Amino acid sequence: MIKRSKETDGTATGQGPAADNFDVGIKKKSKVPGVMITQFIETLPEGKSHPDFTRKPIALTIQEGKFAFFKAIVVGDPKPTVTWSRNNGDVSDTSRYQTKYDPNSNEHTFEMANVSADQADTYKCFATNEYGKAMVTVLLNVIEVGFKKDKASKQASESIDGNFKTVLTRRSKVRPKIEDERKEGEINPKFWELLISANKKDYESICAEFGVTDFRWMLKKLNEMKKEREEEQAEFVKSITNLKPIHVNVDGTASFEIDMDLIDPSSRIFLYKDGEMVPYTKELGESMRHNLNVIGRKYIFSVRDLLPDDAGLYQVDVEDVNMFSTDFKIPTVDFLVKLQEVKATEREDAVFECVLSNPFSKIMWFGKNLPLEQGDKYDIEVSEDKLIHRLVVKDCMVVDKGIYSACAGIKSCNAWLIVEADKDAQKGKKSARKTTRAGGAGVDLHKIAEVQHAKLEKERDERKEQIKVAEEAAAAAQPPPTAPSAPAKAPAGIPPEASKAPQQEPGIVSGLTDTYALRGQPTDLLVKMNIDCDGAWFKDGEQLTSKAGINISKDGNCHKLTIQSCGDSGVYCFASGGHSTQGKVIVGDVPEFDPDDLYKFSKPVIVRVGQNAAFKMPFPPQESLEIRWYKDGNEVKDGGGVKIVKESNHSRLLLRDCLRTDAGEIKIQIKNPFGVVEATSQLIVLDRPGPPDGPVEIAETSSSVIEIEWKPPKDDGGSAVTNYIIERQPSGQSLWTKLGDVSGDKTTYRDRNVTHGKKYNYRIYAENPEGLSDALYTTDSIMAGIMILSGPPGTPKVVSASKTCINLTWAPPEDDRGVPITGYQLEKRKKDAHQWIALNPLNEPIEGESYAVKDVTEGTEYEFRVLAINESGAGDPSPASEMVCAKNPNMRPCFKDPEDFIVVRAGNSVRVKINYEAEPPPEITWLKDDEPISPWIKVINTEGMSQLVIPSSKHSDSAIYTIKAKNSVGETTFDIEVRVTDEPKSPGPVELEQTIDGRVVISWAPSPDQELDDRLYYVVTEHDSNTRVWKTIADRLFSNTHTANNILSGREYHFRIYAKNDMGLSDPSNSPTWGFNNNKVQMMSNGVSSTELNFERPPSILVPLKVHTPPKGYQLYMTCAVRGCPTPTVNWYLDDMCINLDNNYYITNSFGVCSLHILRVRPKDSGEYKVVAENSFGKAECSTKLAVRD
Repeated sequence: MIKRSKETDGTATGQGPAADNFDVGIKKKSKVPGVMITQFIETLPEGKSHPDFTRKPIALTIQEGKFAFFKAIVVGDPKPTVTWSRNNGDVSDTSRYQTKYDPNSNEHTFEMANVSADQADTYKCFATNEYGKAMVTVLLNVIEVGFKKDKASKQASESIDGNFKTVLTRRSKVRPKIEDERKEGEINPKFWELLISANKKDYESICAEFGVTDFRWMLKKLNEMKKEREEEQAEFVKSITNLKPIHVNVDGTASFEIDMDLIDPSSRIFLYKDGEMVPYTKELGESMRHNLNVIGRKYIFSVRDLLPDDAGLYQVDVEDVNMFSTDFKIPTVDFLVKLQEVKATEREDAVFECVLSNPFSKIMWFGKNLPLEQGDKYDIEVSEDKLIHRLVVKDCMVVDKGIYSACAGIKSCNAWLIVEADKDAQKGKKSARKTTRAGGAGVDLHKIAEVQHAKLEKERDERKEQIKVAEEAAAAAQPPPTAPSAPAKAPAGIPPEASKAPQQEPGIVSGLTDTYALRGQPTDLLVKMNIDCDGAWFKDGEQLTSKAGINISKDGNCHKLTIQSCGDSGVYCFASGGHSTQGKVIVGDVPEFDPDDLYKFSKPVIVRVGQNAAFKMPFPPQESLEIRWYKDGNEVKDGGGVKIVKESNHSRLLLRDCLRTDAGEIKIQIKNPFGVVEATSQLIVLDRPGPPDGPVEIAETSSSVIEIEWKPPKDDGGSAVTNYIIERQPSGQSLWTKLGDVSGDKTTYRDRNVTHGKKYNYRIYAENPEGLSDALYTTDSIMAGIMILSGPPGTPKVVSASKTCINLTWAPPEDDRGVPITGYQLEKRKKDAHQWIALNPLNEPIEGESYAVKDVTEGTEYEFRVLAINESGAGDPSPASEMVCAKNPNMRPCFKDPEDFIVVRAGNSVRVKINYEAEPPPEITWLKDDEPISPWIKVINTEGMSQLVIPSSKHSDSAIYTIKAKNSVGETTFDIEVRVTDEPKSPGPVELEQTIDGRVVISWAPSPDQELDDRLYYVVTEHDSNTRVWKTIADRLFSNTHTANNILSGREYHFRIYAKNDMGLSDPSNSPTWGFNNNKVQMMSNGVSSTELNFERPPSILVPLKVHTPPKGYQLYMTCAVRGCPTPTVNWYLDDMCINLDNNYYITNSFGVCSLHILRVRPKDSGEYKVVAENSFGKAECSTKLAVRD
């Protein structure tokens, strides 16, 4: 059972009358539903806020002994304090309750390990700071497991006090009754629950299911129950709408939903199935199969992993009041033939088919997880036996590809629709709608359905036979009826003696059924008995005999009634012994059309492409008419571009946006039980003709004329071709010229304006009153006369050769035979090969008499020849060139842009990379100070490059390294100086000496690295008490002395000596103070002693930053002035982020004038800029805002 919190008025910490005195404030609304906020002051300070929940705890139903927890995320400034409490108990026991906080995710967690039933309660979470308080409640339900003796005794004592609610397992007030439990005439309570929650359109089907026929009584009682239920619901909900019954979704889950506006958000919600409470969870991904998802006012209950046992009555209660009931029925059906993958071309229809194991009137179709309905885009078809179901996706486009699925009950199957682009469609034009269909099941569905239908019929007959046998057995068990006092009259034709003799009881083997007969036509009624016996025929209760128009005959155990001319309908009955059978003979006429209407309908309907075609056929009103429309023998159905209207006295067919493929025979068929009548018409769709039928044939070609011929187009567009238009294009040009036209009955044309030896392309258009067709092109260019080819060019000569390119040149042919040369074709052939390979096609001739052949393989020998190209084609080839090998020419090694000096920090690896060119490949040798290198120094040689690698360098690796490259042509060397060093050590002690007034000689001991590094030098900086700034007074000193000039009396001087090499500066060596006088006598003035001046002060801003609003992309200078002693450190900030090291900003500080330069401002540079100056006595700051305009 589920342990729920008791309905008490207990208060938690911080609540109740006493707490109200301190929590008086302004009620605020939270964005998160269910959160109550109290603000303590009327106006909040800038940048401050009261507490609020961005994620509130979620109600939890959990099994006893599991780990339970609530999570919450709160915001507010200052940061709120979070506390937890419960209505009916204390949460101070740390062994049962733990509160945790994760600073990374900002989550507050309230944990209960090994949760027990007594912890089921309403819990509260408080977030408090000095400006307000936020509170939210959450419910914990605990499902108890097993039987506990002490608890059982407690429940027994509670039951004595009358608290039976905690003793019994919670059940729904309304539970469906089993058929055996209900009394005769009693209505199942499930009936009323379903009616209260159902739509009015479903009343009739629900009443039929439960056998209720008195609708007036039902509606009266239903209104009373609805009124009473609404009064009960009003205690807990403000409104309840959008009741959607349970249904199966495409993902295999079942769900139902309602919209409820709860008065108290903490009200308990219960889910029942067939009266038994069902535990559910609100957390996605939990192991429980039942789930509640709350989205605002919408409550969605879902069941996953559906099973047949999930069928039943589902109810939702708020506290003890029922809100919604829905019946989940799961039919026993499966897929005999599942959907198959369909590959369709654009503008083609796609078909998905399946076969069910049991008849199903309508299944659910889904496309890309969305439900599909009958309409312009989709056709949903069902066979007569309701076993075959078909989905037609009309006019497929690329956007229609995806997964399509069919759902029948809780069974489903799916398949992919793949839509491929139409390769035959012209670029930039929309292809025409196709009449073909792609897809299908790939098997004979009708045969499978027939076998399944026969199987179902057999099972149905077997069940009927079992029922019949059971009824006969029950009838045999009853006592025989008392014989009447008067003897019964024996049927005519049966002797009285025969009834006394023991014989088989007569029975009907084949009885009468309802028969449709044409008026004035004969019809037969036939009854077959199990034995040879007599019987009587009746019509509408009156016995029939053989007379004019009626003939009664008997052949063994077969009885036949023949009606010569059917006149009126009636009920015919045949009786034999204690058995009888009857059937209705329905007399009627075949449907017919009015001759005038039939004549009008037979006239062809003529429309143009893109227009609508309409057909209308009147007929006399009759009952049970079936109206069908056909096009070229195929039935046309409503949907897509087809609209069918069926009225009692006429039917209309509308074809929208007709295409040429829509032309054909249109037929209407009207059918009733007595026969079928049809009427036909023709639809003619006019369009421009199709292209003339090719290929273009050459009837004659000479030096002065070209005659071509073609065939008429296969599709004349619905009207005769009036003429053909011929255009010509000289080969190699892009301009088409109209030559003329010929009448529609001629399919030849003679072009007399041609040049001998020149090639031409032709295209032909067909024209009718609707326009021009697409063109028919000649497949190849046609030459006027015979071919005149050029003579051979000169032999190709090799200008240069390398491993990647061979440059050739040749002379033009001596005899061009009177036809201008348009270019050349070059061919190559490998040594010992027989096939020549063209390097350029004929339609891309080489314009000059030279060419660089780059399609060569290194080390392979080739020969080349050239052909001259004119209007007739390629002429005779030139003689082959001499063999040439694709390789670089021999050359002395040479180095490419080498570096001659490299500095490396000690401990790092040294990599000396030298690129070279040489043919043949040279032998590489490395030397260190003209000696062979050590074995632990690696040398890596690749084609065109050599690399020397020292993995971990030392000072001893400093040297002159020489690379030597030598081949058969010559030898080349190159020297690289490698300097392995480190940051230098500081110089020795500094001494000061004054030689003359105003000059001080500074001397110092050399740095220990001076002897090791000949590139080491010294830097001298000076600092005086007046400027208080360090400045460089000497640089690149290779000696250990320096004379400082302009030394003024009355000032203090300090000097620093740095050693510097290629790695950087050393730490400084400081000099003693120069100019400091300890023997100064304190001056007295008027008896008052003077005090020593102190220049030290905290930083201050002399000139603050200004507001800037530059346009996007402009430069920006931002400056301010700062002072302080000692000199303060200045840092720049953008939106509280330090930007001193950001390369997008150029920052300088010149004697207290601090500047920031942005080369081109961007929108993301907008924000608050702040300068902070800080020294040991304090800090000062100023800020401004930058707004970048678009």
